[in-house]
Amino acid sequence: MDAKLKIGIIGTGNLGLAIIKGLLASAISNQIEIVASKRKPFKEPPVKSSNLRFTTDNHLVVQHSDVIILSVQPNQYPKIVDQIKELLNGQIIISTITGLTIKQLNDSLGKNNKIIRAMPNTAIAVSQSMTCLSTNGDEQGLETAQYLFNHLGKTLVIEDELMQAATVLGASGIAFWLRLIRATTQGGIQMGFDAQEAQYIAVQTSLGAASILASRAQAHPEGEIDKVTTPKGCTIKGLNQMEHHGLSSALIHGLLSSYEMISHIKNDIE
Repeated sequence: MDAKLKIGIIGTGNLGLAIIKGLLASAISNQIEIVASKRKPFKEPPVKSSNLRFTTDNHLVVQHSDVIILSVQPNQYPKIVDQIKELLNGQIIISTITGLTIKQLNDSLGKNNKIIRAMPNTAIAVSQSMTCLSTNGDEQGLETAQYLFNHLGKTLVIEDELMQAATVLGASGIAFWLRLIRATTQGGIQMGFDAQEAQYIAVQTSLGAASILASRAQAHPEGEIDKVTTPKGCTIKGLNQMEHHGLSSALIHGLLSSYEMISHIKNDIE
């Protein structure tokens, strides 16, 4: 892409800001310009860059963007549509709005628009997001979305029907993994480490475990677990105790409870 890609972000909450931070820290930071909107102006901009500006005017975002990322709460979307619909002129629209389907986006914004649905997570701020994408069939929009989000982590194109599950597994999943790391840290403190040391060990160990699976196409968690567990050893003792107290069951039930909740959000929008 020779000319700078102009990116508009409507909504600068936690996810919107994370996307901005990730883009500005990425390898394409000098190839983009960002204009981002917020309902109320910042007293002090949380991010500063020569190729970033904040505004309270959504019209300005649309008029100065090739790609528009919608990152607002579901209940704010109808008002946003009323503000921007008549100004759209072939821009690629990427929605990160929870529960809003491709069909709903098509119906409200118009089927002729280049519409992509994206579900990143807040690790996008450090270029480690898992971003799932679905599309209304527009190849240019999908190619552009992949170009952006592949510089911010990994992407996977999925059927739109799976996006609710992807939200739970990938986006809410950040919170679930952080809670596991926090619990591991607390256990380390109880065994004698100070909090900073325990968290350092827990974080690096979780990175190591994930990296093993990420680097080996055929790797399976149980196969890697078997390499750590020895007969009558401390690892298998700990694993069995965790399972006795329902570790795997609790995780699965937590995921399914989140999925049930997000299905209600979808129904409320409809």
